Amino acid sequence: MRISTNWLAEYVNLPETPMQIAEKETVTGIEVDDVIQPAAGLKNLVVGQIKQLQQHPNADHLHVCQVDVGQDELLQIVCGAPNVALNQLVIVALPSARIANNEKIKKGKFRGVESQGMLCALQEIGFDESVIPDEYKDGIYIFPTDAQAKIGESVFKYLGMDDTILDFDITPNRADTLGMRGTAWEVAAMYDEKPHFEKPQIQESSTPTADLLQVQVTDEHLAPTYRARVIQNVQVQPSPLWMQRRLWNNGIKPINNVVDITNYVMLEYGQPLHAYDYDRLASQQLIVRLAQENEQLTTLNGNDYNLSGQDIVIADEQHALGLAGIMGGNESKISSKTTTVVLEAGVFNSVRIRKTAQKYNLRTDASTRFEKGVDVSATAEALDRAAQLLQQLANGTITNGQLVGSQTATEPIEVVVSPQHINHVLGTNIKTAEMQAILERLGFGVVQNGDKMTVIVPRRRWDISIEADIIEEVVRIYGFDKLPSTLPVGAQTIGGYNPHQQFLRRARSLMRSLGYDEAISYALLNQTEAKAFTYNKTYLTKVDWPMTHDHEYLRLNLISGLLNDLLYNVARKQNNVALFEQGRVFPKNDVAAVRPHEVEYLAGAVTGNIEDKNWQNSERLVDFFAIKGDVEELLMSLNKQAVISYQATDQIKQLHPGQTALILMDEKVVGFVGTVHPGYAKKLGLATTVVFQLNLDEIETLADKTNIYVPAAKFPPVSRDIALVVPQTVTHAAIENAIRQAGGKYLVNINLFDIYAGKNIKNGYKSVAYNLVFQNQAATLTDMEVNQHFEQIKQILQEQFGAEIR
Repeated sequence: MRISTNWLAEYVNLPETPMQIAEKETVTGIEVDDVIQPAAGLKNLVVGQIKQLQQHPNADHLHVCQVDVGQDELLQIVCGAPNVALNQLVIVALPSARIANNEKIKKGKFRGVESQGMLCALQEIGFDESVIPDEYKDGIYIFPTDAQAKIGESVFKYLGMDDTILDFDITPNRADTLGMRGTAWEVAAMYDEKPHFEKPQIQESSTPTADLLQVQVTDEHLAPTYRARVIQNVQVQPSPLWMQRRLWNNGIKPINNVVDITNYVMLEYGQPLHAYDYDRLASQQLIVRLAQENEQLTTLNGNDYNLSGQDIVIADEQHALGLAGIMGGNESKISSKTTTVVLEAGVFNSVRIRKTAQKYNLRTDASTRFEKGVDVSATAEALDRAAQLLQQLANGTITNGQLVGSQTATEPIEVVVSPQHINHVLGTNIKTAEMQAILERLGFGVVQNGDKMTVIVPRRRWDISIEADIIEEVVRIYGFDKLPSTLPVGAQTIGGYNPHQQFLRRARSLMRSLGYDEAISYALLNQTEAKAFTYNKTYLTKVDWPMTHDHEYLRLNLISGLLNDLLYNVARKQNNVALFEQGRVFPKNDVAAVRPHEVEYLAGAVTGNIEDKNWQNSERLVDFFAIKGDVEELLMSLNKQAVISYQATDQIKQLHPGQTALILMDEKVVGFVGTVHPGYAKKLGLATTVVFQLNLDEIETLADKTNIYVPAAKFPPVSRDIALVVPQTVTHAAIENAIRQAGGKYLVNINLFDIYAGKNIKNGYKSVAYNLVFQNQAATLTDMEVNQHFEQIKQILQEQFGAEIR
């Protein structure tokens, strides 16, 4: 919420500077994010009047203006704005002026004609595009007659840029400060002041409002408070500049006097209102009801919505006119032809408002206030205030009486507290009289009942209902800095991680030692990403109220998030990236289950080079075997007894069918490693990328390995080489397993050092060569012993694979 200090000063005396107020407010309970001075960095911007206007001799779209800026001579300024005209009062940037983005204005020539300054649009002096009135979006700003702008004076005071704006970071429980009056109470309490407000004064006609309109609330749970007024003979026109200033300083674009008044009163009271064109209603009735399933509505932003039966709408007898508490409909909007206005002020069901706004991604200033709460005791007054402004600024005639569809209780809440207990909680010795004074500064009533106090809380502070709330109010106004400082007393315990936490931390530490950077991705993804990279049957979990359509489903894998992280880095020219994530996935084994399981996973993704080019080596692109080596290193370091093996698979559609393997430990699948399918990688915009994923919960259940020290061998090893020709379909793992089975107890190492297919090798076959190392820890091996095992190896390779020994 942006708080104008100029506006605030109309309600409460401000004894300190805006910066001091911001600092004091921050320590009192509401953080001030920023202190905004719209004119900061700008200079030499004055009001000027166009006295002469000629077409530029060398450009059809340019004009040469002679502008009076209060100096002895007129300034000649070349301007290309389409709305420039004679006698306009405009914003003039003089030579040496500073405009937005610290741009300096200098004298210059345009197509051979000298220009001694610049006629400015609002955008050019720092206004955000979203708050600029439509009539000035594509041209310079022209001061209206009611501005009473004087030639030669600084433009800042006329545009509200001499104001200082406090940007309040409102917490959900302090929505009472989403209006200037609520903020005035807050600031006044800090300085022991009382805010002063004027009650709206209206003159009603003799025409009963009930003769023109009826209101109906079908269920008071939808709208506990709903009131309406009718204003006739309205003249729709631009609102006065003083109102426009206050709107755009709060980030709201001026539209016309009717719409602007509803927004102005919302800022003043914190009570959203809406205006309807009475003559565009299909019946003389407003009904608050639930939408019909698939009911159609076009809102003021031009979007079409298919409503559900959970949305609250305002309707006439034929169709919906708007989403209650969020945005009105296009069909009944105020236009230049409007003469009779229906004003509504209500309080709508906060839960339904939030769900509807979230469902349609349609957050508005009104929905924000209704979600957090509004002052039910001020609804009628806010409606009268809007009617008063329509009477003053649009020459409207107010019909007799407000229409009441529903009205919640407005009596204050009473909370009984004990001053002694307050001091006990805070560790203070605040006197009862001082507590009473603090509460009265906040506008609360206090009645003493012996050693108790009955605090009467006005409805504008709906966040207060229990004793703890009163304690908080007392301490924040009293001052947190005045609380005594004491050291905590109590038994100390030694903290530590349980075995599960230690295991997860060890896994992450090992990944960092392998050169991977840790990433944290969203647990919510879109449907395609959430179910990708799965190799067993499981079901997705969809959240009921997702943040966006891209975050609807709980993930079944970590790879999708890591690939998004890689894309983020690659888009910023970081092409060699190795990331890992340790987190949870959420599978369901039964589609009917409501809650999924939570399983700890660890995943990695690598793209680009794993070794850069240097004077000694050429660059090396990431490949399947490099990442498989990382996985083996990780699993070995986790120190489990299980035998690690790999099984080729083509069941994961997002991975290359010839470069993907399931990872098994004791014949149980615990994950996979593979190259991202080229088509999938191209679709994402990634180069060659290799990924892996492990189920840490499965791995953790395996028995730990007991490491036993083995002394260095005293006797020399014996090595033998063997080359054989086998069919292409025979895998290295199968050959290695056969050699190990036949090699006997002295075979200590098997090393594949050559693979060849081509000339002199028949089609469909390959030549593989192994180096075998035999060693006996207790004695020197003889050739006879080694040859015996070597012959057994040859025999089993010939029998199992039909190998041809070379």
